[in-house]
Amino acid sequence: MGYLFTSESVSEGHPDKVADQISDAILDELLAYDPNSKVACETLVTTGQVVLAGEVKSKAYVDLQEITRDVIKKIGYTKGEYMFESNSCGVLTAIHEQSADINRGVEREDPMEQGAGDQGMMFGYATNETENYMPLSLDLSHRILVELAAIRKEGKVMTYLRPDSKSQVTIEYNEENKPVRIDTIVVSTQHDDFIKPDNDSVEAQLEADRKMLDIIKNDVITILMPRVINSIHHEDVLKLFNDHIIYHVNPTGKFVIGGPHGDTGLTGRKIIVDTYGGKGAHGGGAFSGKDPSKVDRSAAYAARHIAKNMVAAGVAEEMLVQLSYAIGIAEPINIFVDTYGHANVNMTDAEIADKIKVLFDLRPKAIENNLKLRNPIYSETAAYGHMGRDSKVITKEFHSRYQESKTLVVELFTWEKLDCVDKIKEAFNL
Repeated sequence: MGYLFTSESVSEGHPDKVADQISDAILDELLAYDPNSKVACETLVTTGQVVLAGEVKSKAYVDLQEITRDVIKKIGYTKGEYMFESNSCGVLTAIHEQSADINRGVEREDPMEQGAGDQGMMFGYATNETENYMPLSLDLSHRILVELAAIRKEGKVMTYLRPDSKSQVTIEYNEENKPVRIDTIVVSTQHDDFIKPDNDSVEAQLEADRKMLDIIKNDVITILMPRVINSIHHEDVLKLFNDHIIYHVNPTGKFVIGGPHGDTGLTGRKIIVDTYGGKGAHGGGAFSGKDPSKVDRSAAYAARHIAKNMVAAGVAEEMLVQLSYAIGIAEPINIFVDTYGHANVNMTDAEIADKIKVLFDLRPKAIENNLKLRNPIYSETAAYGHMGRDSKVITKEFHSRYQESKTLVVELFTWEKLDCVDKIKEAFNL
């Protein structure tokens, strides 16, 4: 019997994602001026206010207020009517030095024996149902909001759009766990109050709200969704779009109050959006604001790198990889693999895990080195997912009133590279 599966995404203007982007922008600035920085930065955003907290050990000194305001401006919170605006919001800082007890468990005389920055378990997942080896429902949810943000910033159509938005996609699967059609798409987008009621009556207000909703729903279906479809180049995915998709657009009828004014935002509160949309598993650790000595982040990237390369090499149709660590210990406690019965090799999942242990060095410092994680590459991860993105080389500029400006060439999303496929095929005789 077939089934339905749903994933959601949130935009860069969602309050939790505003917090994530501020935390990662601070991390990037510190890494740009001191690659050995140890950072755990948490952000809270609410009406007219940003609160920064956490622990930092770094030789760099950065302007936290300037970084915070630049992020908020870039997202699009630039009007006082949003009740959260880049120039006028308050920024309260409560950041202190990293605990010496934690630091002595991480740093070693031999850098390669660097201990894990915390205990915990991390998961990586990949499936061959999309070109980027991501769950289809999440991939489409991200695409919808990426296009919606692009439309908002272009300012040519749907000019009523505000920064906060959410999406959700439900896919129907058959008995063989293959996607057969898109069942439901949900889009909730913050908007201007662009149609005013004729008078002060409740009826007039409801009529104005209905007219706004009709325009927004029509624009989502006739402007947004064609752009989303045009961004897809996988024929099997394009076939899933049909004339019977159920659309829920702004189901409450009105979404004017939003962003940090409508809902308080916190770093690390969208960990499922950041990873696999509910597919596979999650160890519970958030990513944003953490330097790569924190295996919550770096080992999760490593596990994704392994799972994606294993699936791309043909070891399995889909794969979940679990890594776990003890604080201060370099080697992982365990490596677990689940192929969901879809392995293409005559091996048990435990035997596949043993092969992974030989193929990949999963000590924290080795992960940092192999995936180039000591670079300022994290702001780009803080919205629209950490996984399934395009690995590319870009130039980033950093300007500081305390130090000279820096121009750095960095490689983004290195954990998405298919650079281990050949050695995996050789190891598995594929």
